Amino acid sequence: MEEGLGQTSVPPQGSIDKSRILDVKPLRSLIPIFSMASQAPPSAQYPSGFSPFFPFGAPQQTPTAGTAKGAATPAPLRAYRSPLDADSTMEAFTDQDISGKKRSGSPHLRPAKSSINKLKKSQEPSFDLGDLFGISPTQRDDGSRDMVNLVLMLFDALRRRLCQLEEANELSLGSIKRADLKACKTLMARGIRTNMRKRVGSVPGVEIGDIFFFRTELCIVGLHSPSMGGIDALHVRGEFEAETLAVSIVSSGEYDDDAEDSDVIIYTGQGGNFFKKDKHAIDQKLHRGNLALDRSSRQHNEVRVIRGMRDGVSVNSKIYVYDGLYKIQDSWIEKAKGGGGVFKYKLVRMPGQPSAFAVWKSVQKWKSGSPERTGLILADISAGAESIPVSLVNEVDNVKMPTQFNYFHSLRHPKSFSLMQPSHGCACTKACVPGDLNCSCIRRNEGDFPYTGNGILVGRKQLVHECGPTCQCFPNCKNRVSQTGLKHHMEVFKTKDRGWGLRSLDPIRAGTFICEYAGEVVDRAKVSHLVREGDEYVFDTTRIYSQFKWNYEPRLLEEIDPNDSNEDYAMPYPLIISAKNFGNVARFMNHSCSPTVFWQPVIYEENNQSYLHAAFFALRHIPPMTELTYDYGFARSDHAEGSSAVKGRKKCLCGSSKCQGSFG
Repeated sequence: MEEGLGQTSVPPQGSIDKSRILDVKPLRSLIPIFSMASQAPPSAQYPSGFSPFFPFGAPQQTPTAGTAKGAATPAPLRAYRSPLDADSTMEAFTDQDISGKKRSGSPHLRPAKSSINKLKKSQEPSFDLGDLFGISPTQRDDGSRDMVNLVLMLFDALRRRLCQLEEANELSLGSIKRADLKACKTLMARGIRTNMRKRVGSVPGVEIGDIFFFRTELCIVGLHSPSMGGIDALHVRGEFEAETLAVSIVSSGEYDDDAEDSDVIIYTGQGGNFFKKDKHAIDQKLHRGNLALDRSSRQHNEVRVIRGMRDGVSVNSKIYVYDGLYKIQDSWIEKAKGGGGVFKYKLVRMPGQPSAFAVWKSVQKWKSGSPERTGLILADISAGAESIPVSLVNEVDNVKMPTQFNYFHSLRHPKSFSLMQPSHGCACTKACVPGDLNCSCIRRNEGDFPYTGNGILVGRKQLVHECGPTCQCFPNCKNRVSQTGLKHHMEVFKTKDRGWGLRSLDPIRAGTFICEYAGEVVDRAKVSHLVREGDEYVFDTTRIYSQFKWNYEPRLLEEIDPNDSNEDYAMPYPLIISAKNFGNVARFMNHSCSPTVFWQPVIYEENNQSYLHAAFFALRHIPPMTELTYDYGFARSDHAEGSSAVKGRKKCLCGSSKCQGSFG
């Protein structure tokens, strides 16, 4: 169970009898009460239609094996399941020593069974596709930043495709109510994951401040193993005895707003029927996760903390923020409102770490208008052109304004081309419905609705055909995503060495529309003249851009030659835009060799003419206050001339590990 924070005030000294926690007998004295039999996990607290999800395998019977000295191996904590407390289920206790090596007699880890229907077969086949994506057995155990990004991208691409199929009613066997669970199980069954070796402390490739929109994302990158439980623990073998330590917790975020200090958490233990309606609260028990936290308070080991924040877009969803390493400083028992006793653990953030949760707290205050943003120059640089104000901030130097320009939210003087056959748009009476092949706009997208129900781009396409002004569907049709303007609080800010930049005050999910590149459409012949005049705000679709894979892998769903497999753009004509005199926030996006957003050609009709636009979407999940960047590409003439053309390029200051040194 994922437990929230309790009261932030620590009880006065001497007011609580700590003997109930602090004078616990050592673990070896508890061995006789541990059940050796495999027990089925409880079914409570899981979505309707799903069996419990165990990313690291369901509890199994642990054989009693002799150690090197002939002593019997004690039963691990995962072998014990209390039938009275479904919420305290620990799904990921693992028999490992502190080095991460598997202990003798420990059951092999394997993906758990699930009742989720497969697309074409009733049983989920298990075959390793890790090599297909460059995931070696070593990288599966110990990841890296590139590996974590790869696994998360593969997960979300598959999840989006499953959502697309579900919304179009194209699943052959029933429905998938939780595409995230299905995507996670599919990847795990095929060996597509990383950081399987559990550990105390930091997880390779996961950075403080990273955000996750699904609990299953925490599982597949090894940050937090239980898909539902709030405490992750590791069964380690010490010098004299085996014990279980807490390695990570997920705070539900229910009480985070009451915390005055963003570096302190008062965490509530597991169990006791708390936060459950129509159930009597009982005392929490010092076992499983609670026992692991108690052991960690004695050992003073580092505990990873993931905070659950409410999603501003979906009130029923949460965004999970990795807030870094904490240590348990104190623990006590207090009475809950329902009468039962609960364990409280005070965790304090280790110093010297980058800010994460503190940034979220600051952003919430800025958006509410109190206190005033430090370095704020303008509250809205768009002067009302955008429905959401775009602030202008400089905390670096005394420059007050960027080069003067006229804010314009779309294209000026757009070029069009006549359609081969007259068209009046789609004839949908309300909103276009996924799977409805009577919709001409869906047919233009090769039969697939390009966006999910919440407006997320499913995959990169040669062209995305959106509904336009001539279509009869409602203006709020989900196939008009790029025409609806900004949906996030943007901020133009001064960088230290790259001029002005752009970032969002809101978290952004992968595939989310950011903005289009607005400005004046110019001819190819004028580009050289603009560059000579120092126009640095030119977007050119004819440039050569770095190749990258963003769509899902068809073999994961046993699909053959799907429409989404081709990510090469098919431009009906070159689109060159100058944002020097007219433009929107896109003109402030800097280049990066490891960008956070990408552009996608989008086309829609008006008056029997088609107009091409360049829309930007989030390449991956983007935390608040993270700079939005894209790949500027290379001019084709420079690419053809070779190394001699490097002289005309600009030095790249993106700071990425993949920096190519220059761009343009």
